[in-house]
Amino acid sequence: DVQLQASGGGLVQAGSSLRLSCTVSGFTLDDYAIGWYRQVPGKKREGVSCMSTPDNIKYYEDSVKGRFTVSSDIAKNTVYLQMNSLKPEDTATYYCAAGPLKCNFLTFYGGDYYFGWGQGTLVTVSS
Repeated sequence: DVQLQASGGGLVQAGSSLRLSCTVSGFTLDDYAIGWYRQVPGKKREGVSCMSTPDNIKYYEDSVKGRFTVSSDIAKNTVYLQMNSLKPEDTATYYCAAGPLKCNFLTFYGGDYYFGWGQGTLVTVSS
């Protein structure tokens, strides 16, 4: 019964910050990496960030590098995505999912190896 739930989205102005949370159940953060993905209408799902907690491996897509920060709290079974300097282009529904512990572009970006997709949380950034 692996489950992941993303939350924390909302409507914000460009340049502001938002923190998303991904709470997991049915496994621990020592077992799987957590990937953050986003999707907008008419576009494919895009990998945003990934964290493998045991090795503290973090990956960021180029468009968010330097602005977004992923972290984890094992005790709370939660992974966070701190989103700073938000841009209108960041507007999307954000999802989290579980996958292989190794976070790299090939294993993460497409999400083919990830599971436990939830409903997602909508982030809207106004200009």
